[in-house]
Amino acid sequence: MQIILLEKVVNLGNLGEVVRVKDGYARNFLIPQRMARRATAAAVAEFEVKRADLEKAAAVKLAASQAQGEKLNGLTVQITQKSGVDGRLFGSVTNFDIAEALTKQGFAVEKAQIRMPQGPLKIAGDHNVSVALHTDVVVDVIVSVLGEHA
Repeated sequence: MQIILLEKVVNLGNLGEVVRVKDGYARNFLIPQRMARRATAAAVAEFEVKRADLEKAAAVKLAASQAQGEKLNGLTVQITQKSGVDGRLFGSVTNFDIAEALTKQGFAVEKAQIRMPQGPLKIAGDHNVSVALHTDVVVDVIVSVLGEHA
């Protein structure tokens, strides 16, 4: 399916590009999330009229993400979890726990924005975790997991 992107999408393209994607990806994700529209002649013409407004909105969103990223970069978040004597946790620290801790500190972060390539944290100590605030803004946060002996 041919679609026109209404915002930058990772591994797909930038605002205004007409790209070809699988039908299900377009129908089930991109179009409902308002990231894209079908690339009909009328839609392309309508996009060209609205292009300046969409670019301005994208620039404002990027600037806000960069400002939040500067405050968030290098921040240390402490999370207490029950652990055994050897420092291994009972359970784990997930992206939900990290997002909740950041929200308590005043940063509006969703769990989907937390990048944990090694999976949930299962050992007490300091861990580096990436937070993707925008497709172009990714900052590192230190998660300090404190073991609480049961």
